[in-house]
Amino acid sequence: MATIQEKLSVLANTMDRAEGLSSEQLAEEKNKITVVDFKMVTFSLSGKDYAIDIMKVKEIAKAGRFTYVPNALPFVRGVYNLRGDIIPIIDLRLFFNSEVHEHDDDYLENLLIVSVGEQTFGIVVDEIDKVVGIQKSSIQPPHPLFGDINIKYIYGVVESENNLYVLLDIDRIFGHRTSEEEKELAETAQNQAKLRQEAELAESAASPEKSVPEIEKPAEKEKNSVQDLNFIADSLKNFKKFYVSEITKDWTEKRYSEWCNERGEGKTQLQNETDADLFLNSFYSKCNGNWWTEEYADELEKMLPDNSAKNIVVWNPGCGKGYESYSLACILRKKYPSAKIRIYAHDIDLLSVSNAPLMTLSDEASNSWYQPYTVRTVSGEYAFNKDIKDSIMFEYHDCVNTNNLPPIDIVFARDLLAFLPDASRNTLLSEFSEKTKGNGVIIVGDNENIQIPGWNKVNASENISIYKK
Repeated sequence: MATIQEKLSVLANTMDRAEGLSSEQLAEEKNKITVVDFKMVTFSLSGKDYAIDIMKVKEIAKAGRFTYVPNALPFVRGVYNLRGDIIPIIDLRLFFNSEVHEHDDDYLENLLIVSVGEQTFGIVVDEIDKVVGIQKSSIQPPHPLFGDINIKYIYGVVESENNLYVLLDIDRIFGHRTSEEEKELAETAQNQAKLRQEAELAESAASPEKSVPEIEKPAEKEKNSVQDLNFIADSLKNFKKFYVSEITKDWTEKRYSEWCNERGEGKTQLQNETDADLFLNSFYSKCNGNWWTEEYADELEKMLPDNSAKNIVVWNPGCGKGYESYSLACILRKKYPSAKIRIYAHDIDLLSVSNAPLMTLSDEASNSWYQPYTVRTVSGEYAFNKDIKDSIMFEYHDCVNTNNLPPIDIVFARDLLAFLPDASRNTLLSEFSEKTKGNGVIIVGDNENIQIPGWNKVNASENISIYKK
């Protein structure tokens, strides 16, 4: 809290500037001084001024000699023990392709310890300046002028004390959905439900003679069903970025029929994200987002083609937290014991791909079929051995952009295509076809049906959707 002397000093400065100003200008000047509703921590990267919301910053620290993590992303400096918590260290200069000066091994980097959702990260910057208080209304929208940084990572631009700061959006950098975005999605769904209800009321008002419920004619019932399904498709896109297309049409229609029986007439619409999750619950592939069962691992191994090549190259777009990448690496090591395995694991979730190289196994998983591929760490936990870790290259990468990959033996992309808009999905399918070898395979989600000229589905398993030329 400011002292009396500080307040008097501010008042004196205000009076000095007041000469020659109108009453309206004076009120504006006074408002600028007294109203501070946003604080930001300012810092520099390669000589440019940046800032982030102070509410995202847990603390400021200096540290060095980070623990190296094999096969981590280029901008992941390693991990650091912060009072017993092991946190990833991200070099923001490397993330934005800025210049980084070399230092001695004993050099201490400037760190901003930030919170993103439930995760904690250390961010390396050049210099940490100070805390600046501003009016939130003074933040201007981002502008393409700042071409060295993707505009989607910029929250806005603000001028303070003759300095122009680029205010970064930490949530977007780390792929975390904010509460404001969640609220916007919920409001969209509520508006859709309201519009639908208004349409039904208008239709009822246009037919006042129907005072007694009548059995719907088949054509009318089918029309209403299609309308309901379209509303559900819009809600799935808004809440979960799930797109109903030719790839997911069969599953969606089947699931809608089940949903109607579960919910009852007039209660089928998705009101919030919880409803959307319940609707999609049966869509996801077996063992998705978790450790694989031995049964599923054996089934997949049998489905993979024989291959005597010295190098087996795998593309795993949408790798998430790494469960599938590690599980697949173990299966490939068993299937092709003499080959060199290389898995390119891509995802746009920075949190996930940054933490993936640090993954440890649960006690249950470490005692299962994974056991031959694990080692015990000094902390007593189980992690994958060097051979498995070295076979996976986790990368922060949007797979619908340029993919500089060698010819692929296996594309493993379960439950990814359904969450891409039409243009991105078609681009990726073309990439799959172009980059996969003649004897290669494409594996997609259990409930995804793809149409690629020259490729056919192998119907040998209910749990594995595998395509061959």
